[in-house]
Amino acid sequence: MREVKITACQFRVEKAASFEVFKNQVEELINQVPEDSDYVIFPELFTVGLLGSFPDQDNLTAADLIKIDEYTSQYKEYFSQLAKKREQIIIAGSHLERREDKYFNIAYIFDKNGSYVEHKKTHIFPAEANWQTSEGDELEVFSIGPAKIGLAVCYEAEIPEVSRILSKKGAEIIFSPSYTFTEAGFWRVRHCAQARAIENQVYFVHCPTVGEPGDPLPNGYGRSSILSPCDHAWTANGIVAESETNTNTLVTGVVDIDDIYENRENGAATTFVDRTRREDVYAKYEPFNSMNNPSVSPK
Repeated sequence: MREVKITACQFRVEKAASFEVFKNQVEELINQVPEDSDYVIFPELFTVGLLGSFPDQDNLTAADLIKIDEYTSQYKEYFSQLAKKREQIIIAGSHLERREDKYFNIAYIFDKNGSYVEHKKTHIFPAEANWQTSEGDELEVFSIGPAKIGLAVCYEAEIPEVSRILSKKGAEIIFSPSYTFTEAGFWRVRHCAQARAIENQVYFVHCPTVGEPGDPLPNGYGRSSILSPCDHAWTANGIVAESETNTNTLVTGVVDIDDIYENRENGAATTFVDRTRREDVYAKYEPFNSMNNPSVSPK
């Protein structure tokens, strides 16, 4: 058995008058995290409350969210120190960050020694255009901690190719920091997260930002979950652990990595292999040629 303990911190965003206030919000949650959790994850753009620290906050709009980039160095330093202090791997959600003349939605994994790796979100949600967000171009799998892990930030969970590439590159757990503004948005990501777990035979961790912070910040809706492929080794509905909806809370679950490989060999559904077993059939339909310029509506 190769057991891994995961804790998802469902962060209820509030306006933060300073970075110290934001840190206090983080520590309210992380102080409840079991010391033996191998991975701790926070949600997407959970730093947005820092927009409340600017003196002109009442006149700001959603387009001004990029101003939180001013806290990038403090954000990185804080989570680097926190991971080192707690001796835990922390997936510190994501943060809007400027690189040269572009802004990216970047998710960070902080290792126990304080070092970190990053993932630039490759598919931005349409509403992110308001934040001048550019898209990243890399999908990497990281051997950090007891499992091979990948990141699919929110909308990336709705793009099947992202998780397929990560699983083919060896990902055993895919972590998805998320920020969905409506109940429908939450369910889109949640249903897709479950589908990605089933079709790739991996664990999928969905961790959303929640709360009603007030204009110009968007509301967050959701509940965190740790999901499995819905087969013999797990619960029938695939839920390893799940939080309450829209609360400032955390959820912890234990998964066995060896079960993934056993399931790929002997599961009722062997989708990881079967998705490529009939590539001869798929090739006849030239899907990527037709998808290069898809129509939004019928002609």
